[in-house]
Amino acid sequence: MLIVDAHLDLSMNALEWNRDLTQPVAAINAREAGLTDKPDRGKAVVSLPELRKGNIGLVVATQIARFVAPDNALPGWHSPAQAWAQTQGQLAWYQAMEASGEMVQINNRATLEQHVARWSDDTPTEHKPIGYILSLEGADSLITVAHLEQAYSNGLRAVGPAHYGPGRYAQGTDATGFMGPAGHELLKEMERLNIILDATHLCDDSFWEALDHFNGPVWASHNNCRALVNHNRQYSDEQIKALIARGAVIGGALDAWMMVPGWVRGVSTPQSLNCNLEVLVDHIDHICQLAGNTLHVGMGTDLDGAFGREQCPYDLETIADLQTIPTLLAKRGYTTPDIENMMHGNWLRFLRNVWQ
Repeated sequence: MLIVDAHLDLSMNALEWNRDLTQPVAAINAREAGLTDKPDRGKAVVSLPELRKGNIGLVVATQIARFVAPDNALPGWHSPAQAWAQTQGQLAWYQAMEASGEMVQINNRATLEQHVARWSDDTPTEHKPIGYILSLEGADSLITVAHLEQAYSNGLRAVGPAHYGPGRYAQGTDATGFMGPAGHELLKEMERLNIILDATHLCDDSFWEALDHFNGPVWASHNNCRALVNHNRQYSDEQIKALIARGAVIGGALDAWMMVPGWVRGVSTPQSLNCNLEVLVDHIDHICQLAGNTLHVGMGTDLDGAFGREQCPYDLETIADLQTIPTLLAKRGYTTPDIENMMHGNWLRFLRNVWQ
């Protein structure tokens, strides 16, 4: 079954983690043996061959670079210009993958339909390019709002205004506060360019403000449910219902601390807290119950978002194991059309509506 994954930080893994994503996961992990600079060294679960193995033919792939003020302890870049330069390096990596035939950018209805047809035939997937829709996770790197049009010309089709902490255009996870005039200007320009608003990572204040000020398409690429894991990174039932009312699709994330309550970084393990793929189905099912249908959930794994096997479901060896999720959904009573909606249909319908 074709799978669409709405959130992968591929370029960050390629450049900041220095991973050759054209290689098998086993080769990437073998090369990282003995490295300790990052907690997921030797535990990668994503590469382009593994995406093909799992029939994951289309991904929403990010650019990401946070600006941090002197009083901000989070990792990031010390000026918006430096952050912009980082995202341009990431763009260059995607373009290099295109030039080598590994990936292909999807940025309008025609390229979407061509790509879905390519991945829906019966030919082997080993040499098919991975389609990617370019998304910006956190808008700090936009030196000015005017830079958004340049980014759009390079293929950018979705923007999450914030990431972690305080941002230049909105406030993110673990922060509080509103977007303000700069954020409103960004939303207005996004609406003009028909860029999707990714509500993921917006703090509660900025979340509600964004929905009030933006009339364009909205999705949530990688979010789980606050009712199951009580943290501001998750969505409350009220927020989920507001997204459903806007026609949004919400991508289920596979970061263990977002899946199960009580996770302690560096201490907890997926096995100790029984974090498996069934838990993702719990979050998906919760959203479906709120919606009364299966039209507002999808995959949004975040599986290469600075963590690996140490912090993802214990029954997932690589991202190719997403192919086990349809069986888990069927065991919960979901029908084949329901499952197809959740694995790819909802994202494709959303994009077709945006790119009419």
